[in-house]
Amino acid sequence: MRRREFIAGVGSAVAWPLLARAQQGERVRRVGMLTYGADVNTDADANFRPIPQLVRDELEKLGWIEGHNLRLDFRFGFGDASQTRIFAADLVRLAPDVIVTMFNAAVRAVQQQTKTIPIVFVGAEDPLENGIVRNIARPDGNVTGFPRLFGSLGGKWLELLKEIAPNITRVAYIHKVDISGASYLHSSVEAARSLGVQVVAIPVSDAVGMKAAVEAFAAEPNGGLLLGPNFPAPEVLELNSLAAQYRLPAVYGRSLVRANGGLLSYTSDFRETLHGAATYVDRLLRGAKVSDLPVQYPTKFRLVINLKTAKALGLEVPSSILVRADEVIE
Repeated sequence: MRRREFIAGVGSAVAWPLLARAQQGERVRRVGMLTYGADVNTDADANFRPIPQLVRDELEKLGWIEGHNLRLDFRFGFGDASQTRIFAADLVRLAPDVIVTMFNAAVRAVQQQTKTIPIVFVGAEDPLENGIVRNIARPDGNVTGFPRLFGSLGGKWLELLKEIAPNITRVAYIHKVDISGASYLHSSVEAARSLGVQVVAIPVSDAVGMKAAVEAFAAEPNGGLLLGPNFPAPEVLELNSLAAQYRLPAVYGRSLVRANGGLLSYTSDFRETLHGAATYVDRLLRGAKVSDLPVQYPTKFRLVINLKTAKALGLEVPSSILVRADEVIE
């Protein structure tokens, strides 16, 4: 497993007081992190930085410095559910003070291993809808955190796709076989009724299945793609390659447009959710209880449009959508 050591800046006015305090015998706390995805963040708003460094940076702002008053243990599933479950058990055996998770698969894997170690999720889907928590305001288990998405966004994604590609009449909602994302599908189907679009749910298990599904769907004209948010970055990149090959407009629920030449993405601000998760880790390490930390839904969303991809697909992006974009790639 790759580890990048944090080196404190010798001249930092912030670091010196923190280091001095830690060197006076401050207790070292342990935090584990498990993600179902990769070890490098691919969201445009985080500049493709390694996940470990992003976590270190956020915790450092709150006074927690690895090697002084903090020990961090990272595990990455790279889209492998079985490996993610193995890593969950591994982290729990280390008995950390808090475990941070990314993706619902990672949350569930850790939940199956412990009911006592606090779990803070970042970037998961709606936890109430998916049965991860039962009470948003006062979580009654050991899990709380910051979801990035919620079910009604499925309709929003479809509206944006229809706006940028008005000729589409068929949309394939592609999702993992074992994770349907039913709420996204339901809201997109609801929106489709007024947009004159037919939505077809297509489950896939791997890249081979995805290729076969997209190829079959593309055999008929006027199609578009909507990707469920449960895919790790490598599979999202594979879908984008297929979208380009078969000239299918696609909308993403992850900020991968800049990274992979995708057409359009609409999702919450990763920095906001990661910062929020770090503040909860800080509060838990200082004695707060999970029940004191309500689940917080995103308040900021980013719309990113790639004009290069639009041109390659023969699409003329309307000004109505350009003026709403947070970023336009030319």
